[in-house]
Amino acid sequence: MLHRKQLSLAFFVGHFFLILVVCCRDTLGLLAAGYTFLPGPLTAYWQKAEEIISTGLGRNLDLSHPARQAVSIYTRLAGIESGYTFFAPNVPDNYKLVFELHYPDGRVDYELPQVASGGGGLRLATLLDNLGETRYDALREVMVKMMAYAIWRKHPDAAMIRAVLGWVILPTVAEFQQGKRESYEFLYAYDFRFPVSSDKAEVP
Repeated sequence: MLHRKQLSLAFFVGHFFLILVVCCRDTLGLLAAGYTFLPGPLTAYWQKAEEIISTGLGRNLDLSHPARQAVSIYTRLAGIESGYTFFAPNVPDNYKLVFELHYPDGRVDYELPQVASGGGGLRLATLLDNLGETRYDALREVMVKMMAYAIWRKHPDAAMIRAVLGWVILPTVAEFQQGKRESYEFLYAYDFRFPVSSDKAEVP
């Protein structure tokens, strides 16, 4: 019985330790991103503190390390990693994904990801947020390729689709009143080539 109580206590402590670490990391991440009224010169300290706290999640370990993978799997299954978004819609950052369709005759068209409902729009915004925040380039490319394939299925005569992910820079109220509008900062671009006019072809 004592052994069982010790295991339960260890599980309880470990679970709430991960909750505490994730909460501290997310809070420090917001501070480091400058989303508060706190002085800008403190940003470097918030970033350093976030890096230190993240070691509790194994972020200093290699991606293939078993300990890091175990912590990552547990926090995601338990809903810890999701933070507040587990309970309410995420307020996404200003990421934008544009598909540039190239045709064999030289034509170039542009298309944005489309959704069929308001709920789909929220999920798309969260997906774009995850794309922008993903640090593992191979995973990001696979996610973008899946979306590009959906676009190609509607335009099977396109020979190549370039997916461009960027950051939308919104002006302040004062800048908007002066006539300044949103601008874009390039982040990533991926080129995907598909067989022309073949609805049954698979993604290369």
